[in-house]
Amino acid sequence: MFSIGQLIFAICFFVVFVSVMVFSYQKDKKLHRKYFKGSFWVLIGFVVFVFLLLAAKIYLKQ
Repeated sequence: MFSIGQLIFAICFFVVFVSVMVFSYQKDKKLHRKYFKGSFWVLIGFVVFVFLLLAAKIYLKQ
């Protein structure tokens, strides 16, 4: 399916990408706390909304 070279490239790309993302997040951690203070509640609201949509779909399908 994939050649050995493609798999090695994908693994290296993934490792470097995740490393850069972690480094960038650590660097901007103080700014994230300052400017995105209530964003966790937005995430919770989004998850609840998706759950309600799935529940409505299952309920109306029966």
